[in-house]
Amino acid sequence: MCRWAAYRGDPLYLEELVSSPAHSLIEQSHCATRAKTSTNGDGFGIAWYGDRPEPGRYRDILPAWSDCNLKSLARQIRSPLFLAHVRAATGGGTRRDNCHPFTHDTWSFMHNGQISGFERLRRPMEATLDDELFNVRSGTTDSELMFLLALQFGLREAPITAMAAMVGFVEDLAENIIGSILLRFTAAFSDGNTLYAIRYATDRKAPTLYASPVGAGYCLVSEPLNDDVDAWAEIPDGSAVTVGKNGINVADFCPENRSVAKLQPLAVSA
Repeated sequence: MCRWAAYRGDPLYLEELVSSPAHSLIEQSHCATRAKTSTNGDGFGIAWYGDRPEPGRYRDILPAWSDCNLKSLARQIRSPLFLAHVRAATGGGTRRDNCHPFTHDTWSFMHNGQISGFERLRRPMEATLDDELFNVRSGTTDSELMFLLALQFGLREAPITAMAAMVGFVEDLAENIIGSILLRFTAAFSDGNTLYAIRYATDRKAPTLYASPVGAGYCLVSEPLNDDVDAWAEIPDGSAVTVGKNGINVADFCPENRSVAKLQPLAVSA
């Protein structure tokens, strides 16, 4: 399982999450404490928002702890909204295209979890994408494909609703093709203005997610960045998190049931 951290608030140096804390994301890349695997050395990535609408991004296949460029960038880049990820591969090769975060236009996305039986679901999932989004796909992971499906189902117009439609679609597809479904999905995503996160699993064993105020903003993480356990609130399984200019909101998250016979994008009314 992977580890990730995301922030939204007043501008903050990336090192405040990535490298400076006692249990920073770099520390978690080789010594995670709340994951099935303690080592997350199959690459890393950061996406940050600045003066332009689309995010900047840096990814590599090196372990986060061994890349001196990552520490240098994290010390110099200051951003009001950023996502950072260290990868423990559960599928897809160790290559830059498979490292999170994934981006498209103004959107960024990163994920911790997996779809059981993805190799049997990949082709019909890809077939659901229109030509534009299909041609955007450059890697081989289930994570990137779920992000593109969420865009297909209306992520730009209704982010949480689109994610619910995407998860419901995958569940329906797996039930029809495999006869069962095991999906674990703890993800963060953003359009550059609002930070969103989902924690959900079909077996109620979703990868962990915590939230805490940091400076004049909020941080969402796979596991706490320090030993001050009282500062970190665990987000319940089956939750959708929204972090915007008015603070943080946590609501119930439930997939939308979709018929796999209707492989159409989510219709969103104006």
